[in-house]
Amino acid sequence: MAVFARMRGAVAVLALGVIAGCTSLPEVKAPAGDAFSRNGRFAITATESDGKQQAVQGGFTWRDTGREYVLDLTNPLGSIEARVEGGPGVATLTRANGTTLQAPNPDALAEDALGSPVPVSGLRSWLRGQLASDTDTAQNVQRDDLGRPASFEQNGWNARLSRYDTLGPQLLVLERQEPGRRIIVRLVVNQP
Repeated sequence: MAVFARMRGAVAVLALGVIAGCTSLPEVKAPAGDAFSRNGRFAITATESDGKQQAVQGGFTWRDTGREYVLDLTNPLGSIEARVEGGPGVATLTRANGTTLQAPNPDALAEDALGSPVPVSGLRSWLRGQLASDTDTAQNVQRDDLGRPASFEQNGWNARLSRYDTLGPQLLVLERQEPGRRIIVRLVVNQP
């Protein structure tokens, strides 16, 4: 229940911030060269065992140099509410109000920002249509006709990837069952 209280609190803070015209994080330009970049929309739904649901949605932009990445999470109006930056062994969460948190694990930081688990470490590979190699081994892997991952289980998440373009899947549906609740993360990537 504490997760949902944080989600409600985050929505309230977001609404107050929009009304008050609070500042947002500065934009980061996509790196040049062979960098990987995706953007789109996300929706997270958490359903408790008693049937109560909480949801949060917004936009995301993922920029990756191969060694370091930046994940911006935006509110429905497009203002950056949180930025997760990571590299080998370190991840930093910066909120729009300037507060920062640091940890070796980006997943914990994103959960703090959104109030529900988000597999940031897995997304680094999954957004490219690959299985994550630096984490748990994937199980129950099913591939599409072109050999690309279509569904699998990895790091406690059941993932379904579809609508591939030349960079990777444009639809990712990630589901996780935890004691007393089910979490679904849906990412829809914008057309390049």
